[in-house]
Amino acid sequence: MRVAVVGASGFVGRAISSALAAAAYDVVAISRHLPDIPGAEGHSIDVGDKEKLAESLQGCEVVYYLVHSLSGDAFRARDRQLAEGLRDAAVVAGVQRIVYLGGLGDDPDSEHLASRQEVGAVLANGRVPVVELRAAVVLGAGSISFEMLRYLTERLPCMVCPRWVRTAIQPIALTDMIRYLMRALDVEPGIYDVGGADVTSYRDMIVAYARVRGLRRRRIVDVPYLTPRLSSYWLDLVTPVDRRVSHALIESLATEVIVKDPERTDAAFGIRPMGLDASLSAALEEQACALDGNLFRQENGLRDGVYTVRMVENLRPGLSTNIDEDFDRIGGGFGWYGLAPAWRVRARLGRLTGEDWNFRSPSAVVQGERVDWWLVARREPGELVLRNVWWFPGEAWLGYRSDEHHLMQVGSFRSRGIPGFLYWKLLRPVHHVVFRAMARHRVSRAIGITPNA
Repeated sequence: MRVAVVGASGFVGRAISSALAAAAYDVVAISRHLPDIPGAEGHSIDVGDKEKLAESLQGCEVVYYLVHSLSGDAFRARDRQLAEGLRDAAVVAGVQRIVYLGGLGDDPDSEHLASRQEVGAVLANGRVPVVELRAAVVLGAGSISFEMLRYLTERLPCMVCPRWVRTAIQPIALTDMIRYLMRALDVEPGIYDVGGADVTSYRDMIVAYARVRGLRRRRIVDVPYLTPRLSSYWLDLVTPVDRRVSHALIESLATEVIVKDPERTDAAFGIRPMGLDASLSAALEEQACALDGNLFRQENGLRDGVYTVRMVENLRPGLSTNIDEDFDRIGGGFGWYGLAPAWRVRARLGRLTGEDWNFRSPSAVVQGERVDWWLVARREPGELVLRNVWWFPGEAWLGYRSDEHHLMQVGSFRSRGIPGFLYWKLLRPVHHVVFRAMARHRVSRAIGITPNA
C-alpha cells in the first residue's frame, strides 16, 4: 500500500512515517522542508499548493494529515484553508482514505483545540472517507507538551502553578498513538477519542515525571489567580520550548480533555494503552534508544532535553582504517580517551556519588558489552557509540565516526534534575576544550598505529 504522510517533519509525523516504513509500506513523506526519513520518499511541498500536493498524492491509497499552524493571528482560518486544499487534492489524486489526528475536548474555549476540531469537520465534508483520532497530550521526546513537562519538573523543585494544572487530562504514550494511527488504516471511518489508561492532571503528571525520573518529589503551590496568559510568560523564563506553540498549548490546558466513549474506541481498535508512569518511562527510554542509533544526527546545543557538543577533525588519506582499529583498543585505562588527568578527577568525583568508574576490557568491543564505565550502544565499521551505565547528573553518550576525510566526535548529555542542569552549565566551557582535545587525541593515536599490528 502506498501511504502519504502530510506534515512528516513534525513530532508525530516523523514517528508514523518511520513506523509505516518499518512495516514495509510505500511511504511518501511530505513537508514544507524536505523530510529526511529512512525508508520514505521525501517531498518538499507547501501544503497550500494544491496542484503540487495532488501530484505528490498520485497513487496513494491513504493520506495521514498532521498539519497544524498554531501561530499567527489568523491561524484558524489558515488551518481551514489548508484542510480544504488537502481534501480537494485527495479527491483529484484518487485517495481512498484520510486519517487525521485532532484534539479532544467538548466545545473547547481554546483556539488551538477549536481549530483542530474545525479541521476535522472540513476534511469530513468531502468525498474521501475520514478517520479522525482525537487525542490530548502525546507523551514522547520532542512533543512540546512533553518538553514543557520535562523542563518544568527537571529544573524546579518547587513551583507556583495556576489552576489549570488540576484540569482533567488523559495523555497518551507516543507508542500507543502510533498503534492507533496504524490501525486507523482499517477501521470504520468516523471520529474516535483515544487516550492512555489514566485520567490525570498536569499537576499529577509533574509528580509522576519526578517519580519516574528518580527526582525528589516536586512541591507545587496552586495560585488560582494566575491566568493562562500570565503563566505562559512565566513558562518562557523556565523552559526553552517554542513560545509561539507553548502559549497556544497552555491556553488549551484550561479545557478538560478526556475520552468520552472508550467502549466504541476499544471495540474498533482493540488496543490496551499504557498508564501514565509506563508512558513517561517509555518516552525516556525511547529517546535513549534513539540516541544510541542516531547520535551522529545530533546538532550542537540543547534539543529535547539533550545537550550536545560536536567536533570534526580532518584526516589525512588512509588514516580512517587506523582509527577504526583503535576503537577496538578501548578499555582498561584513561589513556585511550585523552586528557587522562581530567578523567581521573571526574572519576574521583563520580565515585563519591556512587558512580561505577571501574575499568573493564571486553574480549570484543561489540554492541551490548560493558567497557570501562560505558555500555557499547553501537559498533559498526568506522563507528563506535558508547552510553554511560549510570552517572548521578544524567545520561551521557560518546560517539565516533570516521570516513576517508573526517573524524566526527559527538558527546551528548541528558541532564537529571538540578544537579545535572548545573553540572552541564558550569562545565560547559571546560567540555568544549576537553572534547576538542579528545578528538585530536583520537587522530594522534591513529597516526601512531601500524595497520594490522
